Parts: sequence; structure tokens; C-alpha cells
Amino acid sequence: MTSIVFYFQVHQPFRLRRYTFFDVNKSEEYFDDTENARIVRRVAEKCYLPMNALLLELAERHQGRFRFAFSVSGTALDQFELWSPETLESFRKLARTGCVEFLGETSHHSLSFLGDEEEFRAQVRDQKRRVEKLFGAVPTTFRNTELVCSNRIARLAEEEGFATILCEGADHLLGWRSPHRLYRPEGSERIKLLLRSYRLSDDIAFRFSNRGWGEWPLTTEKFSQWMHELPEEDEVVGLFMDYETFGEHQWRETGIFDFMRHLPRALLESPRFAFQTPAQACARLDPVARLDVPHPVSWADAERDLTAWLGNHMQRAAMDALYSLAPRVRKIGPAGHPELLARWRRLSTSDHLYYMCTKWFSDGDVHKYFSPYTTPHDAFITFMNVIDDLARRIDRAEQAR
Repeated sequence: MTSIVFYFQVHQPFRLRRYTFFDVNKSEEYFDDTENARIVRRVAEKCYLPMNALLLELAERHQGRFRFAFSVSGTALDQFELWSPETLESFRKLARTGCVEFLGETSHHSLSFLGDEEEFRAQVRDQKRRVEKLFGAVPTTFRNTELVCSNRIARLAEEEGFATILCEGADHLLGWRSPHRLYRPEGSERIKLLLRSYRLSDDIAFRFSNRGWGEWPLTTEKFSQWMHELPEEDEVVGLFMDYETFGEHQWRETGIFDFMRHLPRALLESPRFAFQTPAQACARLDPVARLDVPHPVSWADAERDLTAWLGNHMQRAAMDALYSLAPRVRKIGPAGHPELLARWRRLSTSDHLYYMCTKWFSDGDVHKYFSPYTTPHDAFITFMNVIDDLARRIDRAEQAR
């Protein structure tokens, strides 16, 4: 049997307003709540609500044979609670079907695994508690921010009690080996590594509406045929993608909803395939070998590394400035200034660094699409102005103790 594992990333950052040098020491309004509310409501209308309704229909129609997983960032959950409670309720309705696994991650979609291990653990634990409270189950599968994984991250996830971690099935990582097998990361004793089949995933997430692609249009029948052509010994196929693929990045008019509506039936007609959650697939399968992931691997851009967030001097300077405040803000947060810790954690969201990316080659259009700024330098200046103001407020809070 070949397990098909659909995993969807759901994330919305708290975007900054145009915070200038003249706002420093005068305004603590860092975030553009008007724009954030507008975007989350728009994406809810185009993606979250109609796609959740479709997945609910499919789960019920196939009587539990269609299963899938979500990772919903804490910042997305915050925005659903603030501005789109019907979206949160639609996810909870899906949870009640018993066909969905909700994964663990950092609460703020952060790069804290690089900046501050204590903060990483704190965010992972916060998110675990929140997922259990909202969706009724303790997460046992870990998906790090932007699918970033390494031996060290896997070890940390194992220490936090996770049984499975997701990772990109990058060519330079695998070499001759298949992404359609289960592995164990070097340095770990129990945790299992479930890989993303990036070619098949990207056929849906990125190439679906590309009329210049040689395989356009992608039909259910064509995708099903590709799945049947996989070697019989392939044990698991990880189809991981942004949830906003459906309706936001690939508009309804492309046929993406109809594609998903018919795909489960087309694959379930064969006794070879079964839709499973990551936890189910990994409970069924044993690792075939150890896989060495010495350096962080992500699902971003052609390089599949961290250069989307830390590839230039601006990004590294912003990262250093942010995490230089971490021990101080964590200390004063519980001591009477929780609002400062809350703001700092919203700033730890990786999107703020992503907006500063200066890669304008094969992946430049992708970065421009997601950024609310005119240039990466505008993103850097805005972010550093906010960090300057926050640092001053931390100074005053420490002096007042």
C-alpha cells in the first residue's frame, strides 16, 4: 500500500504599518490591523471557507477514507479569532470529523530554532497547548516554520515529545534515495522523518494554472496516472503545500477546487492507495535508513535553504537585532509587561525577514508577490525602526522595576 499524505500550511503574519523614524519613541502602534483584517477576510472568502467546506464534504462522502493534515500558525489563529471567527469554527468542524491531524509548530511561525533555543521551546509548547485546546488532540507531528529541518531541529522536536517531523525531499539531501520512504534523522533515536514529494506537490501548488507548462492543464486523471506510475515499492507520498494554493494563489477559475473534489475518488478506486495523516502513515511504516540533514533545509525557492530569510546583510542584521532582545523581553514579559513580549513575538514571524529578500532571479517574482513593501530596503527600514522603539520600551520597563 502507498500512503498519500496531504498536508496544508495555514499562516497569516501580522504585517507592520509604515513605521518611520519619526514614530520611534512616540508610537507603539506597530501593526497595520486594518490591512491585516482586510487580507485575512479576503483569503477566508476565497480560500479558507470554501476549501474547508469542500474538505468537509469529501471527508463525509468518503466515510473517513479521505484524511489530511493542517498546521495553523498561532498568528493565523489570532487573526481568525479577531477578524474571522467563522473560519476558526470551520477548522474546528473539520477536526470533529476525525479525519484531520493538526500539527505542532512554533506559535509565531518563527526562526527561533536559530536565534534562541529557549524561545523555540517556549513557542512550540505554547502552540501545542493551543492546538489541543482548540482542536481536541495533542500534536504528535512537528512541522517547523517553512518546513525547515535539520538533524538538530529533529532532535529538539524529539525532546519535545514529537514522533514525526516533516522535511523537504530535496535532491541534494537525498541523492539517489527516494522521497517516498520514511527515514530517521541522524542524531535522533525515535522520531521519524516524513518527506515532501516536491515535484508532485509543486505541480498542484505552483504549476497548476501555468499555461506555459508542458503538462497544462493538470487534470485529475493525469495526476492519478502519475501516481500509478510510481514504483510499487514507494511507501508514502507527501503532498505538502500552502493552503492558500486553493482559491488565493490558484484562483477558483483555474479549476483547482474541481481538481481536488474529484481527486480522492480517482485514487481511492485503486486498492494500492490510502489517504492517511502523517501520524497514521508513520505509525504504519518504519524508517528504511538514517538520513543526514547537517544543515537546515527548507521548502523555499530553488536552493531549498535559508537564503530566503537570511541571504543578505539586512536580513542577518535584523535577525541579530531581534534576538538580542529575546532574553530581556522574556524576563520582563511575565513581570508585568506581557504586551512587550507579545509584540516581540509577532516580530519574530519569519515573514518580516522574507520581505527583505533581494533574490531577483528564478524566485524573485514569488518574493515580490508576497511582500507588501515596494522594496526589500523599505521592509528593513520599517522593521528596524520598530525594533528601535521596542528596545527603548524594554529599557524603560527594566529601569522601572
